[in-house]
Amino acid sequence: MSSLHTLTGAIYLLQIFGSAFLAILFLQSGIDKIIDHRGNLEWLKGHFAKSQLAGVVPVLLTAITILEVAAGALSAIGCIILIVSRETTLAFYGAVISAVALIALFFGQRMAEGYAGAAVLVPYFLLALVAIYLLAQ
Repeated sequence: MSSLHTLTGAIYLLQIFGSAFLAILFLQSGIDKIIDHRGNLEWLKGHFAKSQLAGVVPVLLTAITILEVAAGALSAIGCIILIVSRETTLAFYGAVISAVALIALFFGQRMAEGYAGAAVLVPYFLLALVAIYLLAQ
């Protein structure tokens, strides 16, 4: 095992931390949407009430829940595999699905004219892009 105090070691740590962060972010969010489905659905119906997406909120909630759980699970399992064997494939796909989920969330916020909520997503999206780049190594 090479030293962590090298460029290769630093990239390895960035891969682990990025994957762990995305795992925590999306597993927590996705599991919350499953556990409190009714509360999330009611909030989202109100949030999208004046948008073109108002009629499809239940379908969108299901889709984003699936994306978030998939992104979190792939990132979590990928992070563990990365630590054990330095294999990046699963973590890479976790980061890709994370970026897709964030694009979907960003689209929804923009459609609902939730500009502050959309702006909050930008750092997460940038992290996902950096993780994709680092995990493609």
